[in-house]
Amino acid sequence: MEALEPQHNPVRTLRPVFAIASLIVVAFAVFVSVYPLGAGRMLMQAQDWASSNVGWYYLLAMTLYLVFVVVAALSPYGSIKLGADHDEPEFSYLSWAGMLFAAGISITLFFFCVSEPLTHFMQPPQGDPAAGEAGARQAMQLLFLHWGLHGWGVFALAAMAMAYFAYRHNLPLALRSALYPLIGNRINGPIGYTVDALGIVATVFGLGADMGFGVLHLNAGLANLFNVPHTHGVQITLIVLMMGAAVAVAVTGVEKGVRWMSNINMLLAIALVLFMLFAGPTQYLLGTLMQNAGDYLGSVVGKSFDVYAYGGKPGWMGSWTVFYWAWWIGWSPFVGLFIARISRGRTIRQFVFGVLLIPLGFTLAWLSIFGNSALDQVLHHGQTQLAQLAIDDPPTVLYALLESYPWSRAVIAVTVLVSFVFFVTSADSGAVVLSTLSSHGGAPEDDGPRWLRVFWGTVTAVVTAGLLLAGNMDALKSAVVLASLPFSAVLLLMAWGLMRSFADESHRKRALQYRASPLVGASRHHQGWRQRLGRAVNFPVRDQVYRFMDTDVKPAMEAVAEQLRGDGWEVSTRLEAGDMELSVNHGEQQDFLYRVILTGYRVPSFASHQARNSRYYRAEVHLYEGSQDYDLVDYSCEQIINDIISQYERHVQFLHLSR
Repeated sequence: MEALEPQHNPVRTLRPVFAIASLIVVAFAVFVSVYPLGAGRMLMQAQDWASSNVGWYYLLAMTLYLVFVVVAALSPYGSIKLGADHDEPEFSYLSWAGMLFAAGISITLFFFCVSEPLTHFMQPPQGDPAAGEAGARQAMQLLFLHWGLHGWGVFALAAMAMAYFAYRHNLPLALRSALYPLIGNRINGPIGYTVDALGIVATVFGLGADMGFGVLHLNAGLANLFNVPHTHGVQITLIVLMMGAAVAVAVTGVEKGVRWMSNINMLLAIALVLFMLFAGPTQYLLGTLMQNAGDYLGSVVGKSFDVYAYGGKPGWMGSWTVFYWAWWIGWSPFVGLFIARISRGRTIRQFVFGVLLIPLGFTLAWLSIFGNSALDQVLHHGQTQLAQLAIDDPPTVLYALLESYPWSRAVIAVTVLVSFVFFVTSADSGAVVLSTLSSHGGAPEDDGPRWLRVFWGTVTAVVTAGLLLAGNMDALKSAVVLASLPFSAVLLLMAWGLMRSFADESHRKRALQYRASPLVGASRHHQGWRQRLGRAVNFPVRDQVYRFMDTDVKPAMEAVAEQLRGDGWEVSTRLEAGDMELSVNHGEQQDFLYRVILTGYRVPSFASHQARNSRYYRAEVHLYEGSQDYDLVDYSCEQIINDIISQYERHVQFLHLSR
């Protein structure tokens, strides 16, 4: 299909959003850099307060996000497209699944895949530490909970909201657009700009935590290979080098090379997990994978609401579950924007179940194989020092596990290499996404200005370094919990906005069943059934349709516009060759749009012997929600006027139902 491409304004910095977000983030970065010890104490006190007072809220909010997206997918709204009704997915299902799969791999999988289950084994939230097989089973349940459906549920919510309002309602691909059903045009004012700024702040700290854990992991790997010391100086040097590389990639436009390297990196990651499976106790790992999956599915509802009100260890929930929920929330604008950009044309049902299940399978398999390999060493081979190392020095425990496997030096070197590439690609993508969230204009697929990429990459590096100086892992966790708290409320509002808009979709379907006035008016030719039959097998060329639009569609739109303006309505028309549009402004309610676009198709094979051209053209009607799949060619001017009025009557009925 050929249609005229819409014109977009150039991408520019959205100054109010940038000002709010940068002021908050830069002020914090300066504070933790100048007063690291004092900042560390304040962050720990704030996290203690958050875990004691709002831990229940984080658990409830994350569960609501997941329930909302699943219910939306299973409901009749699941058939709604993230785009116009005629939009088709840009990527094949296999390509789309591959990109979702890539989104599920992060450097933090290396950091936590061994350290977390061993820590839960040694320091469980309830019960005795190191409680044999039962303790190992509980540790894997907690690991799966923290990396399971809840996290991908919040990603699905953020991505669905951005994609739905951008591609179906032609609003900016921004967080604030999801609030349009709630506050209308005020999304382009202080409220909407604050929403986008809160999303940027949460993203910076979510990325900062990811970069921080990644640096600790890489420092440990270099220490194992080359005896590089574990010091803040080395870690800050690594941050500068790797963030510098990421910013250079973001600015110079060599993303294709990095993406190619990233694809190789994913293959190396898959090879690594397969090596762990087959070089280790294969049957045990396959059995525990099945057991872990069953335990997770059987306990996910109860664990979703478990705040350990009847005797949990103090501080455990704040350090783990609350931190993870805040971290997923902080990452949701970042990952959500990426997923939204690749999902235009998919139905909500396809989208939700793809986002929830495709990355999840690999993530949980990775965690189960690595986690149970470590637990096997502790339970069945007496390597209790491995479990203690997870408590004393978490970044090193993965490498300690790998040392017990054949070809350990080569495997550790591959692990460090893969981790480095994941660090650079995540940091590069983070800088690009942050620049996009703080800019406006352009097409939805356009990135933000280059100088913004440099700015946000630099600020994220400074925040990461400051948090490491303020207290390593504890400071990273505390900052994420606090920064994500305001944005967690924004996500609830985004879900509410989607609910309101979905209700409007049902009103629109009812409106389409409204019995409009019958089409009246004489046809352009008085040939009766002969004219009707000829039209059915007519395949006009481009110039014919251009002339028809100029001689019949244009005057019909002008006549309707003139009458409506005379009745006091605000009407605008755009009467370009091949693309004509009439719109009626209805204030805070949805405007009426009637658009006719010259659209080209290949002549069908059954008619190719009759047609001299390989393509034919139609004057197709588009409404606000997309193409209506019918052609106006050979309608008279009066018939076109009546068609516009019929569609307008349906729109007025829709406004009546959704008032």
